[in-house]
Amino acid sequence: MSKQTPIRRTTVPQIASRKGGVPIVSLTSYHAHTAAIVDKYADFILVGDSLGMVMHGMDSTIGVPLDLMIMHGKAVVKGTNKALIVVDMPFGTYEESPAIAFRNAAQIMKETGCGAVKLEGGARMAETITFLVERGIPVMAHIGLTPQSSHVMGGFKTQGREEESWAAHEADAKAVSEAGAFSVVLEGMVEPLAAKITKQIDIPTIGIGASSECDGQILVLEDMLGLNEWTPKFVKVYGDLGPAIERAVQQYADEVKDRSFPSEDEVYR
Repeated sequence: MSKQTPIRRTTVPQIASRKGGVPIVSLTSYHAHTAAIVDKYADFILVGDSLGMVMHGMDSTIGVPLDLMIMHGKAVVKGTNKALIVVDMPFGTYEESPAIAFRNAAQIMKETGCGAVKLEGGARMAETITFLVERGIPVMAHIGLTPQSSHVMGGFKTQGREEESWAAHEADAKAVSEAGAFSVVLEGMVEPLAAKITKQIDIPTIGIGASSECDGQILVLEDMLGLNEWTPKFVKVYGDLGPAIERAVQQYADEVKDRSFPSEDEVYR
């Protein structure tokens, strides 16, 4: 019996080395079966706290608990064998202190088997990022439009529309890069600013509603598949699965009601 060589997952250093190279491909996923499909094409998969809104009908990401992230993270890890899996740290699990952030990040990594965590915030989170990285927790940063801070920001608003605000975003990018983050998500950011930041820092930038000049891109899988009733303006919808699912469910319901649903003999013969 020949010995099979196991497939090696993409590593954090491999993602970091893609700065200025072939663009990094990423999508979110929250369950094993979609993760298995995405795994064939993505360099990393994000188990995002957007699952609170996409999967559980929440109004925002604020209410997502740690155990929910861990549950979905486990499923994604089990459904994949190639992509780096990154799990979001939910609101309230890392802001209080670096020590608490480490405790929760370590729990996520131990219980899910993921390769990295992601947290929101720029310069204010630099100390925490350094604390985690020095203790063996790879960190992906997230600046610009940070959904967990949407109440402070006054909603989901594009960042950088006024050029006088650019310096703060540039400082955030520099801070997380110098703190040891291996990459940074730029969300909801005007293209000139995102492109400028991408050129200024040494780690890969991952755009979502930012610039095509970023080192990679990420979208919420359900958004790009057309499964949500509303999608952000920046999302290109690559599929039309919402209406397709509805048609299939309607056909099934109609067949059950008119008793044309296949019999056991027809199904198993």
